[in-house]
Amino acid sequence: MRPPCRSICGGCAKIADKGTALARGKFITIEGIEGVGKSTQMSRLVTAVETAGYEVVTTREPGGTPTAELIRDVVLGHAEEPISDIAELLLMFASRSILVENVIRPALEAGKWVVSDRFVDASRAYQGGGRGIPMDRVNDLADWVLRDLAPDLTVLLDAPVDVAMARTDRRGDHDRLDSEKAEFYTRVRQSYLDLASGEPDRFAVIDAAGTLEEVSAAIDGVIDSLMGESESRKSS
Repeated sequence: MRPPCRSICGGCAKIADKGTALARGKFITIEGIEGVGKSTQMSRLVTAVETAGYEVVTTREPGGTPTAELIRDVVLGHAEEPISDIAELLLMFASRSILVENVIRPALEAGKWVVSDRFVDASRAYQGGGRGIPMDRVNDLADWVLRDLAPDLTVLLDAPVDVAMARTDRRGDHDRLDSEKAEFYTRVRQSYLDLASGEPDRFAVIDAAGTLEEVSAAIDGVIDSLMGESESRKSS
């Protein structure tokens, strides 16, 4: 029996056979600053969607395909040669373009659900809010690369910067972005909250400062709501 599709490189994402009409899959993204527990809660969300009978493709940014993972190594690695803020933004969108065209669009068109650890809101928060690149520059790139693609749901795990950074410190093995100072993450966090305030129908903001059980219960509520909406559309 073939196991459920959960490859971050999208090896299971295939376009449906010609002539086969399939409903477009759902696209869910999980966002937040470092140390908010995205990996743990993403696993919980994916398991719940699979249990409901949907095939799921999981991925991450930057990365998600063999070539995009090479770009990830450049962006997050501690190389001697500095990377400018503009170069960082362009590398993120280069990786994103590869991921979208080779994994995300084919999976959605095949009726699969896609769950991604970060997506375009990360560029708005990190390179826009954190680095100070004008948001219209970021959005122009987003319009060009993504065209009509946008998440159906974005789960924003939010925690105070000091709480999140303490968790990151305990984890160790910091990449280039993990090594930024609190002031940077304060700007990133506020950018995320501003994005959520501007699109309340797309974002579900969850307090990630609580216990694992508390955060998991909040995730379960989001999942129940999403499953209810999906089943309602299927029966209508």
